[in-house]
Amino acid sequence: MADNEVVVRYEVERGVATLTLDSPANRNALSARLVRQLTERLEEAAQDEDVRAVVLTHTGGTFCAGADLSDATSGDPKENPARIVATMRAIVACAKPVVGVVDGHVRAGGMGLLGACDLVFAGPAATFAFTEVRLGLAPAVISLPLLPRLEPRGAQRWYLTGAVFDAAEAQRIGLITEATADAPSTAVQPVLDELRKASPQGLAETKKLLTGGALAVFDEQGGAMVDLSARLFGSEEAQEGMRAFLERRKPRWAAADGGH
Repeated sequence: MADNEVVVRYEVERGVATLTLDSPANRNALSARLVRQLTERLEEAAQDEDVRAVVLTHTGGTFCAGADLSDATSGDPKENPARIVATMRAIVACAKPVVGVVDGHVRAGGMGLLGACDLVFAGPAATFAFTEVRLGLAPAVISLPLLPRLEPRGAQRWYLTGAVFDAAEAQRIGLITEATADAPSTAVQPVLDELRKASPQGLAETKKLLTGGALAVFDEQGGAMVDLSARLFGSEEAQEGMRAFLERRKPRWAAADGGH
């Protein structure tokens, strides 16, 4: 992939900036390139006085597969999680409401992006999973925006099992705002029309009321979660888990379960 290839598309229509994750070849994984472009496009929308709201969506059948394992396992082990923390915090801190629109698979780090959004609409094709536990990892940095939002028993079930759940369950536990019966890009339009009626000052100050606690969590715990993520990614168990994933086989600890 060329360094200048666009993997986050940006367009503005009627006061709404749409940021589209467009790297389907790697399932919109959180590569350094994608994270950088997402942060840049978000800043562009934040600075545009004509923009009332930001939509975060995707091309292809996957919204985001989580960390790009090639980035996560090379160079400074803290660099990748620190980038993801900075981007999630930028979404939370953006003075414009950020609305996630998802109709595909969401895994691991992608869940953190949704947790940082103010509103999330997910369609019938959306599925969700905290896959970290199956790779010898933990949902460390993504817990910064997620745990304050999630219903505790739901978080425990899906964090600990790594199993896949649907949009209705995602709504029940507080991960998303609404599970839509039809395409979420259609269902979200009345909400965007309401946001278009709001004043920039009204939106910015109201969002501050809603996100002050979340930003405090980032500032108080962000460094510790980056350290935890880096330690886990560098561990022998996680190295085995990621190799098994890339080689499409079960990791050592799952092979002992009799194939179930």
